[in-house]
Amino acid sequence: MSAATQTSPISMQAPAKAPTTVWKPRANRWAVALTVTLATFMEVLDTSIANVALPHIAGGLGASADEATWVLTSYLVANAVILPMSAYLTTFMGRKRFYMICVLLFGISSAMCGLAPSLPLLIFFRVLQGAGGGGLAPSEQAILADTFEPKDRGKAFAIYGIAVVCAPAIGPTLGGYITDNFDWRWIFFINIPVAIISLFLTNRIVEDPPHIVNEVKEMQKKGLNLDFTGFFLLAIGFGSLEFVLDKGQEDDWFGSQIITTFSVLCISSLILLVLWEMRQIRIGHKPILDLTLFKRRNFAIAFLLMFVLGFCLFGSTVLIPQFVQSMLGYTAERAGLVISPGGFGIILLMPLVGFLVAKVDARFLVAYGFFSCSVALFVMLTLDLDVSYGYVAWLRVFQASGLAFLFVPISTISFAGMPPGKNNDVSGLTNLARNIGGSVGTAFLVTVLARRAQYHQHRLGDHLTASTLSMQDQMALMSRYLHDKGGMVYSMALGRGMAQGTLMRQLILHSTMLAYLDVIKCFATAMGLMVPIVFFMTKVKGGRGGGGH
Repeated sequence: MSAATQTSPISMQAPAKAPTTVWKPRANRWAVALTVTLATFMEVLDTSIANVALPHIAGGLGASADEATWVLTSYLVANAVILPMSAYLTTFMGRKRFYMICVLLFGISSAMCGLAPSLPLLIFFRVLQGAGGGGLAPSEQAILADTFEPKDRGKAFAIYGIAVVCAPAIGPTLGGYITDNFDWRWIFFINIPVAIISLFLTNRIVEDPPHIVNEVKEMQKKGLNLDFTGFFLLAIGFGSLEFVLDKGQEDDWFGSQIITTFSVLCISSLILLVLWEMRQIRIGHKPILDLTLFKRRNFAIAFLLMFVLGFCLFGSTVLIPQFVQSMLGYTAERAGLVISPGGFGIILLMPLVGFLVAKVDARFLVAYGFFSCSVALFVMLTLDLDVSYGYVAWLRVFQASGLAFLFVPISTISFAGMPPGKNNDVSGLTNLARNIGGSVGTAFLVTVLARRAQYHQHRLGDHLTASTLSMQDQMALMSRYLHDKGGMVYSMALGRGMAQGTLMRQLILHSTMLAYLDVIKCFATAMGLMVPIVFFMTKVKGGRGGGGH
């Protein structure tokens, strides 16, 4: 990387003196990549592994089902708050030390979650677990960006991509298996050995590059001058946003006073945060969020693409297991197995994408990925109530083949042309886009599914009146069958009532099926709309280019 690429006209302050040669870690680069991916995989896994265990957690701790959902919400809120802060905190303590502190906090809090004797304590430890885990993904991506030269970043990001794309899909299956065969506490205990191994390997293999070391020294000379106002606004803003997204549909959105209050807090805090951070940049202070990155066209568009990727990835990952469980009667473990082949498809394709991103224009890979995902989702509109296990699994494989072409090229474009001193900020913001996109996608799925099911139920119900000829025929047929089958046990009136109940269940089932298809259509359209937007970015090949935008 040339010295010219290590300065930026939009930097908030002059970075430490750029090295004249490319820095190389002492350890093998691929050993570094595998080491930092280990803990990140477990952290992303924990965003979904507890979902299927909630009934067991509620029963084991004497809580209601609604109270148990705070086990998920608390983790997501803490995660959303720490993600954008990670780059700022790295400046004061060094990236390796920050990463190890996050792994240590994640491991200890995981152990405490498994030992928690009550729900309030479990929620408290989940907050700590989310805080520790929130710094892992952006730190790893920044470590990979500094460890590998631009031409090799695609291959490195492929390993990272496997972790952040496959882990949410594997989580429900693994969580269901552990809960059914062992105890729900083991979904937290399995993190402990991984954290120990990660700490040992990170201490031995990972090291900070010179620009990080110099930046930490500069900050130490100036003294610890934390931006507490920025911390407060960021925590309130993103914490409130995550709470609203997670609890909105459950509390009827703006029909709930608490959701309305948190929405106002979210919007006002984020507006004040932007104004405050721009002021920090003007006066030369280190901002918590480096908003000047959005002046670069490639980064701004990549941020949007990562948001939509998270929106559709997490949304569809929740949709398919929920569909086969509620509509087809699958168990939680079997539902997880439906999307597992898609994960294996991503694992097989990621290395190929990592190779291609160094050879061809990354924009074409991203465009193909969004187009392929959009087509796959439109093909999913063929789903019905008689669909087979194999058909659903292959549809997921088709969709996953497109997802594999998205994460690595988008990440490569995000870092292209960035000076090394900006890698932490780029990583923090792109991971924030993916996480918030995932939360929005999940909230969108739950809300639209409920609203559209009511809509279709009302529309279908209009055609099932007592005067409808087909309704009369069905009622007469079912009443006669029940009467003949039960003999004197069933009166004609009772048989008629049971027939009405059966038809109502069919009505609800089919209206819910139509609602699922509506949600899939929205995901497919969102993916398709991204294809032309991709070409507003400048050409990026092999991790180079785009630096001027």
